[in-house]
Amino acid sequence: MKALTPALSALLERRLTQGKEEAGRIEERRGNTAVPRPDMPVIWIHGASVGEAQSTLIVINHLQKRYPDAAILLTTGTVTSAQYLENRLPAGVIHQYIPLDHPEWVDSFFNHWKPQMVLWMESELWPILLAGIRERNIPALLLNARLSPRSYQRWRCLSIAAKPLLCTFSAILAQTGDDAARFKKLGAGNVAVTGNLKYASTPLPCDPDHLALLRQQIGSRPVWLYASTHKGEEELACRLHLRLAADIPDLLTVVVPRHPERGEDIMKICQAFGVKALRRTAVHTPPDADTQLYIADTLGELGLFYRACPVACIGRSFSDDGGGGHNPIEAAQLGCAVLHGPRIQNLFEIYRDMNQADASCLVRDKNEFYIVLRELLRHPEKLKKLADSGQEFTRRQSLVLPNILGQIYPVADRALTPVTGAA
Repeated sequence: MKALTPALSALLERRLTQGKEEAGRIEERRGNTAVPRPDMPVIWIHGASVGEAQSTLIVINHLQKRYPDAAILLTTGTVTSAQYLENRLPAGVIHQYIPLDHPEWVDSFFNHWKPQMVLWMESELWPILLAGIRERNIPALLLNARLSPRSYQRWRCLSIAAKPLLCTFSAILAQTGDDAARFKKLGAGNVAVTGNLKYASTPLPCDPDHLALLRQQIGSRPVWLYASTHKGEEELACRLHLRLAADIPDLLTVVVPRHPERGEDIMKICQAFGVKALRRTAVHTPPDADTQLYIADTLGELGLFYRACPVACIGRSFSDDGGGGHNPIEAAQLGCAVLHGPRIQNLFEIYRDMNQADASCLVRDKNEFYIVLRELLRHPEKLKKLADSGQEFTRRQSLVLPNILGQIYPVADRALTPVTGAA
């Protein structure tokens, strides 16, 4: 395992130069920290990136109320997740970057934090970290567990390794019956279907003053949003805007890139199409009357644009990277009508259920995208019906939270000894 050290150190250096690591916190990736361990039981929660981290927040709120004398350690693996959490973490919650999967670095992490319980989110399974949990007999649950057909096929080829990893968890709380079946085929034992925690997530926040100003600037202009876009989708946004603007004068298109650092590149794409664009980071103001396409290249403002725009296409469903989809629940919760393309394999069950309930709309190709979006923008009553269906669907699904907490509490009550104030 010593041979891993140069390779992983080189990986960290490369990620640092790419802006994917924080220079001042790079030691956390080696399991080291200057943050002292609280003198109380520690609940460790891990969520890989922004989506998983967001799902943890509502669980954290309930855990803090039930276990006021326990500390909560939240780890993530991306700079964007840390930035997202910076102003959202409840008081007292400690954020750290998860160490890379190296034996010595993992040992350093466990030796410092000594968690009494682990809650692991979704599907990112690191063998050495999970072995560390097993070796220390730390109670662990896999929350909001998902296993796509593609991931299942990969793990099936490594079934000998998969079973001990999954047996780390005393219970696996799967998002869907399909996920549960795939986990069981890999040898997982205690698997329950509890639903998708994303439905219970607190709606994305926004600054009310920024929202009022944005709505004032948009005024009566027809507007649509392309949310969490990836490479290839900004070109599509420009083409759609030019086609739609022929029938819908004064149209405003808003693009929120998944990675805000691409703002300058997106600006060049708009210029190549002859579309008058404005970057939010460049001016820190809403779009003016001459703006055709507004590039919202900021972090943590998606809730603002879901509130300001009546309809959104959720990105990475037409992207050049093969797609996979992003979370449509955030838009639907806020009454924003949801469209999506065909490449949503990473969130297939959510989109399937929403489409069956008329809570979202699949546009199968780029021409159908144009036809459907034009119809909705020209007929506000149809747009409102789709938005209302989405909002009602997510409201009903949000009832998953008591099921999930009902699985967590008995394990936590036993793990957090001596008693930490559990009800």
